[in-house]
Amino acid sequence: MNTNGNDATGTIGATKTSFGIVEHIRDHDASGVSEIANDLGISKSTAHNHLKTLAELGYVVRQGDEYALGLKFLDLGDHARTRHALYHASIGEMDDLVEAVGERGQVMVEENGRGVYIYQVKSEQGLQTDSHIGTTVDLHTTSVGKSYLAFCDEERRREILDGELTRLTTKTIDDRDALEAELATIRERGYAFNDEERITGMRAVGAPILSDDETILGAISVSGPTTRMKGEWYHTEVPEMVTQAARVIGIRATYS
Repeated sequence: MNTNGNDATGTIGATKTSFGIVEHIRDHDASGVSEIANDLGISKSTAHNHLKTLAELGYVVRQGDEYALGLKFLDLGDHARTRHALYHASIGEMDDLVEAVGERGQVMVEENGRGVYIYQVKSEQGLQTDSHIGTTVDLHTTSVGKSYLAFCDEERRREILDGELTRLTTKTIDDRDALEAELATIRERGYAFNDEERITGMRAVGAPILSDDETILGAISVSGPTTRMKGEWYHTEVPEMVTQAARVIGIRATYS
């Protein structure tokens, strides 16, 4: 890892190192200097100096021989989320939707070709998986992501899908032609299914959030276990509720 100066792309190595350390700590809950240095391929002194600077700024805290992320990131994360009009437009409607369906709901926007959850709410019986606010996902593996891909403009869709499609389960659609056919069906019916395509045992129904001029703003979904998301409930009743909620959110986001 280039830890100093600019690389050939004009980016700054020291900044990349600092954020590499932050992400390492996030992925491991807490990390020590030696572990960070070994995993990132930097010297212990470099790792220590970056950690010391991050600690002085309040972005990491020392816990014995390890470092954990500081709560200062909460302020940045909250600011990043609340700058989206979609976040404010979604809260009440998503809460009502989840209460009606009795599972877990999420609001997603696209950033840098990936889906990012900016809001999530769960009923008492809803299952919590590995996703949370701030989680990024491959768009083709989720109902929210496929809803977004189906309704974004063709050029943007090509940019996002350029390259290999990651396969997460045996049901992930990782063939480009098959995915395009699926997206065409989603555009026609107005909503998307996720049938164990990201997590085995979980299904979801998603729908796009559109402005009054049909511009895609994001997408929503509700997800639950296959034991409950099945039959007429999963294929007809939940899609009706999800698409209605998405329409309301789109109106609120457009005119807020």
